[in-house]
Amino acid sequence: MTDGQRIRLAGQGGNGDAGGPAGDLYLVVRLAPHPRYRVTGRDVTVVLPLAPWEGVLGASVAIDVPGGEAKLRVPPGTSSGRRLRLRGRGLPNSKGRPGDLYAEARIMVPAELTDAERRLFEELAATSSFDPRRKP
Repeated sequence: MTDGQRIRLAGQGGNGDAGGPAGDLYLVVRLAPHPRYRVTGRDVTVVLPLAPWEGVLGASVAIDVPGGEAKLRVPPGTSSGRRLRLRGRGLPNSKGRPGDLYAEARIMVPAELTDAERRLFEELAATSSFDPRRKP
């Protein structure tokens, strides 16, 4: 089922005029919003929280998907907003190919740092020439 899909129940509607046969009943499917997943057609999108080093270096991470857990390879150089696809892991389709699951990368930073973490980030800031606001 997808959002907005119509289901026809033949002969289960209201009674016909002058003793005629009952009409058809139509149901319209509406998917309730989910706190974790966003559905578009048969595709499902989920936010994938990543540590800064996972985005920079790449990683293999476990991600919760409808129906269980999946392993996802995060390529090196992944920034927030990048969409990683798990083909066929979206909503099923009885008449064809199932939808895809998209994991949307979201780089998360710690709210509080240890002294060692702060030193490492300061060293990286002093060493790196990367400027995210500079046009390539």
